[in-house]
Amino acid sequence: MTLPLGRVLDGHVSGHTSVNSSAMNTPIPSRSGSPLPQFYSSAASSPSDTDSEEPAAPFLAESYAGTYLREGQPRWWQFGQRRRGRRRPRRRAGWGPWSLARALRRLCRHRFIPKQPSTIEPLPWRAYCTMPELLTDPPPLHAHPTFLNVSTVADAPPYPPFPPSNFDALPPAGVFVGVFSMDSSFERRMLIRTTWASHARSRNGAGAGDGGDGTSRTIVRFILGQPRKSWERRVRLEMERYNDIVLLPVPENMNSGKTYTFFTWAATMAWLLVRERDNPPPVLAAHDPLLAWLERAAKPNAPQDWVRPDFVVKADDDSFIMLAELEARLRIALHDARRPAPAVGVQHPDHTPPLARAEPPPPASSSQTEPLPPLDERARPALPPPLNNDPLIYWGYLVKRRFMAGETYALSWGLAEWVATDAGVKGLTRGAEDKQTAKWMRLHPRARDVRWTAERCWIYDHPRSGTVYSHGFLFPSEAVRVRQGVRAFFDRPPLRSAQAASASVQGGMGGDWGAPMEWARSTVSTFGTRYSLPLPDLTVPQSVEALVEGSDMSALHEGSVFTAEDAWRRREGRLKQYGGQRLGGTVVVHFIKQHMWFLETALALLDGADETEYEEQRRLRGEQARAGGVHRPAVVERVMRASGTGAHGS
Repeated sequence: MTLPLGRVLDGHVSGHTSVNSSAMNTPIPSRSGSPLPQFYSSAASSPSDTDSEEPAAPFLAESYAGTYLREGQPRWWQFGQRRRGRRRPRRRAGWGPWSLARALRRLCRHRFIPKQPSTIEPLPWRAYCTMPELLTDPPPLHAHPTFLNVSTVADAPPYPPFPPSNFDALPPAGVFVGVFSMDSSFERRMLIRTTWASHARSRNGAGAGDGGDGTSRTIVRFILGQPRKSWERRVRLEMERYNDIVLLPVPENMNSGKTYTFFTWAATMAWLLVRERDNPPPVLAAHDPLLAWLERAAKPNAPQDWVRPDFVVKADDDSFIMLAELEARLRIALHDARRPAPAVGVQHPDHTPPLARAEPPPPASSSQTEPLPPLDERARPALPPPLNNDPLIYWGYLVKRRFMAGETYALSWGLAEWVATDAGVKGLTRGAEDKQTAKWMRLHPRARDVRWTAERCWIYDHPRSGTVYSHGFLFPSEAVRVRQGVRAFFDRPPLRSAQAASASVQGGMGGDWGAPMEWARSTVSTFGTRYSLPLPDLTVPQSVEALVEGSDMSALHEGSVFTAEDAWRRREGRLKQYGGQRLGGTVVVHFIKQHMWFLETALALLDGADETEYEEQRRLRGEQARAGGVHRPAVVERVMRASGTGAHGS
């Protein structure tokens, strides 16, 4: 029995969980180039039912004998019993090419020969947050995978403010987010439904938010292949309850055509929360935009036209996405691409954000030495260049200047529609799906016009993952301090800067970067080292605060002058973390392989007061002091305490 294709239903939460659901959700890690630390497995998924089991180490391969004894050799209690199952292939007798191949395979699997190079080091993410991503041209096929060194950072323009001043004047982008999932990943889908897919801070932004206007055309659906027979009824019940699952007519897979089938489905079925005339309205999901629910309640039978999305987003279910931040990046990319191209010989200044760039300057004065055009051409009015109403945008985290990482990337509607209809793409559907998508972009008839829009500062791995992409949860206030620290590197004496640059990070990509190791430093995590709390016996909120990059809690250690209570009291509230802005922070946290990590991410990014008690007290004292000495006793007490005379000195 097969479930219908593309059935999009809606609903809410079920109170039952399955004991067979896996804690690992994506069949194969999407970011294939991400080296893992020693304590994580490179296996595709884990059959474990709990979050506490740790896979084996991938860096050092197991010996052939160990694998044989574990999988092929009968245990002591099984002697005398007939072993059932797949027979081991019979080895060829004698010496020959196969014997040589076996010997080489054993050598490569020796415990003293690692699978991956020992020079893998964390990426200089601090430099990524200092250098604005300005280039949108497709990277050359033979480009060096690294393009960062001390000189490129020194010559980079200042990081532009985000969001631009005219951001709210732009209409929101329509975003269809397809979250790839499996039949057994019910718990992970429930976590997504109740956190980033519906939470006000994810959809509205920080502070007071925008009431959901920005994400009013952003919807989330779970994309599954055909479920296994043992899971078919459970998936059907979940579809009836939550109305947010799309079943594709392919077996469940990650790198065997599921992504291509998803974009093919999206080209005809990924419409945004409106209905076709004379047809029943679609059922809304509980985490769909509030404005869609209000409009449905106000006009339950009003005819409307279908509306296609501006972007189709492919995401993994081990990613935590802040929807307002995602929509803001895509909105800027969309409207910047739609702007008319500058006149010949006129270039936009690189140091200004795309939406804040000034219009091309007027023609040069009469002192210009170039010859004037003929009189008949001078008499014609100058027509503005046409707007690009359907730009070609490929957005995501750019890995090795080759492809956008598979945890979350977006294709504008024109690209998604072309992928679904091009015959050449249909033959390139097997292989690492994110790399295959990049190949599709290079096959486009207008490949030179495809805008590769990269975001590398605000997409990173969970602090506990220990990968080269991992660091603490990042907020705009810490990003400002990070940029100040990187810029301060160039204010040091030349000898000291040269010594720091000599200890460079390779980022696992090769090449002499000359980027100092301190640009890869994190106050929370260390690559290749299992994360541990800075102090024992921290409370749950304190342990989550310790995962925030640059926080006082993350800097604690045994013997610290400050206590955990001191660090907790001095933590930053949400308004200070965002600098009073609504947007500008983390877009995606990836590699969330355990449900506990997912809940930590939700608490770090969605929870917390706008203003802490300590910040409120300081603000009130400042207001009272500015009001004319109303709080004079406290001011006098603070001055006397600083002078050492005490609050009641003689």
